[in-house]
Amino acid sequence: MEPILKEQAWEAAFSGMAEELGGVPGCGTAHKILITSDLYLPSVNGVVTSVLNLVTELRKLGYEVRILTTSYDNQYHYDAEGQVYYMKSIPCKVYPGVRMPINYFHHEYLDELIAWKPDVIHSQCEFFSFQYAKKIAEETDALLVHTYHTLYGQYASYLPIHAGADRMIAIASQLRLEIVNTVIAPTNKVKEALLEYGVRSPIAVIPTGISLDKFRVPVDEVATAALREQYGLDGCHVLLSLGRIGKEKNIEELIRYFETLLRRRSALSRSSIPPVKFLIVGGGPDMERLKELTESLGLSENVIFTGMVKPDEVRQYYALGDIFVCASTSETQGLTYVEALACGLPLVCRSDPALDGVVTPGINGYRYENAGEFCTYISRILDTPPLSRAMRNENLRNAENFSKERFALNAAELYNTLYAEKYPAVQLI
Repeated sequence: MEPILKEQAWEAAFSGMAEELGGVPGCGTAHKILITSDLYLPSVNGVVTSVLNLVTELRKLGYEVRILTTSYDNQYHYDAEGQVYYMKSIPCKVYPGVRMPINYFHHEYLDELIAWKPDVIHSQCEFFSFQYAKKIAEETDALLVHTYHTLYGQYASYLPIHAGADRMIAIASQLRLEIVNTVIAPTNKVKEALLEYGVRSPIAVIPTGISLDKFRVPVDEVATAALREQYGLDGCHVLLSLGRIGKEKNIEELIRYFETLLRRRSALSRSSIPPVKFLIVGGGPDMERLKELTESLGLSENVIFTGMVKPDEVRQYYALGDIFVCASTSETQGLTYVEALACGLPLVCRSDPALDGVVTPGINGYRYENAGEFCTYISRILDTPPLSRAMRNENLRNAENFSKERFALNAAELYNTLYAEKYPAVQLI
């Protein structure tokens, strides 16, 4: 998985700007960036986190950034401090937490943003807020860039109509994206899917970045010890799953494979082997079903569901794990992969193109295809401390490749490249 720009390219593009102008965009470059999204604060999910990181880092680089999104209630709101315009909306039953605007045409917020004349509109969602991005782009002749965050085929179970969903998604993606100047794909997996859909707009691969700072702070050892006691983890190896608990995350597979792992390890009859427990952190619509499955398999003592945890406690929960595990094939990048890397956890994940550039087998983790491989890789890491330490150190070193700073630099370079193509610099004689 390679970003659109090689490291040398973005360093060359920004070194002079950062040194001479303190990161402030100069003449002949894009300066005003409008971000549109179906979801924003106070909602919290992967798209919101990505937008927050992008906005924060673009502003540090000197860009003027505004956000247009749907409201969290049935009112219009304007956050002057954050430069966020919330359009009045109502709940939409298509997917939990999604809201639908009730006005796509005339409102003072739209008039104000049109008068502001953004250089680039960066759309983050294909549905409701995309209509605003399209309208403002048409009115201002702004460049239109779109990030394709979600492969919707993995979420077909949430839709009222399942038959023909893939074809419908492909056609809708073609039609939606034909007007954009460039589509940003977080991974090559997403780029390949878009090409299969028949999308003809240029596609740039730019990995989404995360804020690494909060995952690099020393953990509170007293708090960690308290959590280990609370969940009965003392003296145990811990497999960790963290994130939303939905069917598309395929956590059922992890539970069933974990049961196989326990049977295989118990058959070894080695008293020196510490017990293994599986800690599932997060909440979601599939949790009750998975709890029932766990009980039916006789795993209630070994599989622990924590439920939702506060964002500022997430780092503490990563500290409980020895290995991060994931069976999802619905990820377009998987921010929890990167969070686990930043915390130094080896990864054992269901093989998927989204892991390209994230998991290098035998170096910082493994990709499994079946229960046998899952059990082998887990045991290899748990029972070989030098390997586990080497993987931890490798992940701590490589996490910088997924920083929010690198993410913003790559996005800004794309904006400026497109802007320069549209408005070539005038040569003075």
